[in-house]
Amino acid sequence: METTRQSKIARLLQKELSDIFLMQTKAMNGTLVSVSVVRISPDLSIARAYLSVFPSEKSEEIVTNINMNTKTIRYELGTRVRHQLRIIPELKFFVDDSLDYIEKIDSLLKE
Repeated sequence: METTRQSKIARLLQKELSDIFLMQTKAMNGTLVSVSVVRISPDLSIARAYLSVFPSEKSEEIVTNINMNTKTIRYELGTRVRHQLRIIPELKFFVDDSLDYIEKIDSLLKE
């Protein structure tokens, strides 16, 4: 069960990470990265961000690239939220494949 503080921080991180990825993907035509969910640990030290990537064929490659640049992203996030948070959580990024899963289930039901 998430506390109120956890959910507020998760929403803040989701908004700021979305802005960061929007700025970074403007240079890459035809690619869209959005942050679907951020889950934060009870001690507020680790944030798990689930990314939805369009087109989904590039999702593994993009998330791997983002995980290699986690320090840069964490620094950028820290400069944006330094007045709201005392400690910037460690970031971990994962592919959110729930939309692909929904499409697969939908296609199976239609058959």
